[in-house]
Amino acid sequence: MKRILLSLLAILAIGQMQAQTADDVIGKYVQAIGGLDKLKTVNSLYMEGVSVSPNGQEITTKTIKVQGKLFRQEIDFGMGSFTMILTDKEGWFSNPRNGGAFEAMPAEMQSAQQQELDCLFPLVDYAAKGHKAELIGLETIEKVECYNIKLTLKNGKVYNYYIDSKNWYVVRVSTKGAGGGMFGGGGGGRQGGGGGAPAEVEMKTDYSDYKATAEGILFPMTITRPGMGGRNMSTNVEKLELNKPVDAKMYKAE
Repeated sequence: MKRILLSLLAILAIGQMQAQTADDVIGKYVQAIGGLDKLKTVNSLYMEGVSVSPNGQEITTKTIKVQGKLFRQEIDFGMGSFTMILTDKEGWFSNPRNGGAFEAMPAEMQSAQQQELDCLFPLVDYAAKGHKAELIGLETIEKVECYNIKLTLKNGKVYNYYIDSKNWYVVRVSTKGAGGGMFGGGGGGRQGGGGGAPAEVEMKTDYSDYKATAEGILFPMTITRPGMGGRNMSTNVEKLELNKPVDAKMYKAE
């Protein structure tokens, strides 16, 4: 009897999979968070977030994005700060070990971080952006049944998006070699040792507590990533504004 039930469940799962395509799932996700017409109106994003490190230190993050043109993130961790600036042409990051002086971002890093110029998840209007999507299957993430969408960005970077099969929100993004960023971008680093080639590690970022902006677009207000010592660390979004003017100086390494 148990084998029969398992077989029936497997048949039902296969049937559900066959009834969906990657475009079906992505389309439902896009509709759930506001619809493509609304999402295409997002030209800039400003976000402030707060998290607490395992040692109790409060960390504040300010993120500015201009669609296709700018990603700027300023992180203040109490005893110091870090800033990353990426434009469609070049990039810089401040080095706390060098008095906070800015250094040019290597070309490889610029290429790997290009998805950060997207104000939304790269899933939105993915084909027009030059990305490719594939439906991998159904998986359970933290007791939630999710569709696993493999998204290959035009720069070759691969992300897996896990979309809740009931409310169609993205609940997790995973990738190898880099973190999940605000909406499926970089923000992490490679880990390795011994002077050899850096080892690729899987980085997972979870998204929850979706809330609508005044424009009627839903964003996750809690973002959880692996922290130091293997402990997860959550960032709570305290402020999020869309389509506000961005000062030209934000594009500069200062």
